[in-house]
Amino acid sequence: MPLQTKFELKPGPATREAFGRALVELGRENKDIVVCDADLSKSTMTTYFAKEFPDRFFSCGIAEADMVGIGAGLAYAGKIPFVSSFSAFIMNKGFEQLRVSVAYPRTNVKVVGTHSGISIGEDGPSQMSVEETALACSLPGFVVMAPADEASTKALVKAAAAHRGPVFIRTGRPKAPVIYGADQKFEIGRAVELIDGSDVAIIANGLLVAEAIRAAESLDAEGVSARVVDMHTVKPLDRDAIRRAAATGAIVVAETEPCPMEFVGIQDTYAESGEAAELMEKYGLVAQNVAAAARRVIARKR
Repeated sequence: MPLQTKFELKPGPATREAFGRALVELGRENKDIVVCDADLSKSTMTTYFAKEFPDRFFSCGIAEADMVGIGAGLAYAGKIPFVSSFSAFIMNKGFEQLRVSVAYPRTNVKVVGTHSGISIGEDGPSQMSVEETALACSLPGFVVMAPADEASTKALVKAAAAHRGPVFIRTGRPKAPVIYGADQKFEIGRAVELIDGSDVAIIANGLLVAEAIRAAESLDAEGVSARVVDMHTVKPLDRDAIRRAAATGAIVVAETEPCPMEFVGIQDTYAESGEAAELMEKYGLVAQNVAAAARRVIARKR
């Protein structure tokens, strides 16, 4: 069956930019929204909130661990705090406080990591974060999300604010291809099935959703029907979507193994410094790698 849905995938704002804009919208709607930042507001884009609501913005200095504690205190005071820094810093430096002050007591703190993954590029491996999703998922009670574009980021940031309990949202530095319209609905824990397909299912989130779409288009030209699923919520995982995807008989990128599977990701290593696009290609995170994994898993299915 030929691919029915076409995506332009034109460049859109970075998901960190969408996060910053969504915070301002939330701040206008709810006076209990407050923001803490670790002296990186111009990079995390919380600067927009700081300019409009200076009395609800707290610059905590280069001290992510302290910032998490402050956020927890604000949550105990009835506020809805968003605490933000680079993913590598907020999760690694702040993990003990996230564990003790947020996860264990289930405080209503929203943690947003920006500059995630290797797409931070030239800043190099010390500031890249390839472990933040695993760390966040290990924290009991946390919701963990990785939106793919501007519309999904805004929707999921608002969903995080409405959710009672701790949340981690992974955002990125580069411009993100536009996938969704502003009217697309998002629900925590419910994946979006972007493309239907019968030969293989590709499950992705974040920047890899656009690459999965490109891979599906290239596979379609070869006569391979690929389903694409945006698993924007990593925890709680949409297991029903995975079961439906398993009906194709082959999956690329997922958590369990109900059928032959292949995985696309940075393979147990740290990346080097370089341009984001070059690093994505070098470490196998672009459409050709996703398509190659799809071909391998289809071959195993047969």
